[in-house]
Amino acid sequence: MRVPTILFVAAAIVGLTSVGMSSKYDDLAAKGYRWVTRDGPYACPSKDDLRRIIKDDTEETELEMIREHRAYYLVRGDIVKVVQEDAVSGMPLIRRAGIARDLWTLNRFLSRRPIENVFGVIETPENWGLILTGNDTD
Repeated sequence: MRVPTILFVAAAIVGLTSVGMSSKYDDLAAKGYRWVTRDGPYACPSKDDLRRIIKDDTEETELEMIREHRAYYLVRGDIVKVVQEDAVSGMPLIRRAGIARDLWTLNRFLSRRPIENVFGVIETPENWGLILTGNDTD
């Protein structure tokens, strides 16, 4: 085969693969999955606690709220599932693997586009243990 032909075939394969991967992530986003954009204690069981930690962003407040299980850490690149949205406040209620309760966060800490985690992996529900049961599996 000629070099230009080989390069064309390789480029076509890469292009088709990236389109397929993009479609996969678009499907996840359509089902309510989001990727975390920022590290920090920005997930809380109540909206009031979330407002407090955003407004009073000090180490002392963060430590107090984490100790009392009123704030949980989000890690850039983690995948979460939005289970409810409050459009007025801009706060979605999310479900995260490893945490038994649903938590409130801000839309600005989530992305519909995939984000690599610290290991360079784009998390999916299958590889992070976020497989849900019942009506949430669609």
